[in-house]
Amino acid sequence: MKNGVYSILKARFLVNEDAVKNWRFIVFLVLLAMIMIENSNRYDQKSFEIITLTNEVKELRSEFVDRRSELMKLRMESTVASKVEDKGILPSSVPPVKIKVKKEEEKGFFKKIWQ
Repeated sequence: MKNGVYSILKARFLVNEDAVKNWRFIVFLVLLAMIMIENSNRYDQKSFEIITLTNEVKELRSEFVDRRSELMKLRMESTVASKVEDKGILPSSVPPVKIKVKKEEEKGFFKKIWQ
């Protein structure tokens, strides 16, 4: 046991006859670790991007709600009347009348002939 730990600390497994096999495994582990680190960094970048986009969507949604409420206020009849009153246009005192248009029936070919 003492020789095993001592040989690992002196790294004799890297200089023995079968060291090529050990070096290949070590290089494989290093490459695997580098790939894992890169994937972790990409995941962090994506999560930060998602957070920023979510915040931007929240801001745009609140701005949309504000603009819509402003538009509703501007479209109110009292607001329009007060803005147009400065130009000398007053609201009508006579209520509007609905106009009904009667559609004439189209006469068929036989009705046209018999008239």
